Amino acid sequence: MKFAEFHAGQVIEAGPYEISERDILDFANRWDPQWFHTDVERAAKGRFEGLIASGWQTCGIAMRLVAMAALEGSESFASPGLQYVKWPHPVRPGDALRLKATVVEARRGSKDPSLGILRWRWQLFNQRGAEVLDLEATSLFQL
Repeated sequence: MKFAEFHAGQVIEAGPYEISERDILDFANRWDPQWFHTDVERAAKGRFEGLIASGWQTCGIAMRLVAMAALEGSESFASPGLQYVKWPHPVRPGDALRLKATVVEARRGSKDPSLGILRWRWQLFNQRGAEVLDLEATSLFQL
């Protein structure tokens, strides 16, 4: 999508993205090697009663869905960061994750009108409707 196509209140949906036990183990062993992400047997006895995905993996899945649904072919070139990130419920093997991205604000830069500034809330939900990710991102566009 081009920056001009975004407007406050707009909702963009994408997915599902299905995550497997192998996906969780591979990511965690490489990037977040905590036992509740890497040890199936120990995780089964833990607080979450089973293996869960890293929150950072969940963010990566959201980024992929956003890139494919909204940023492909756009003028987007960077992000200065996130306002917040929350993981209200865990992601488990077999979950099918769906994205809901809601545009909070789309405006041109006050000092540089060739800069598009997009603030948007990204939420991921599993197949049961439980929210597994909530964040607010800012994306920059070269107009």
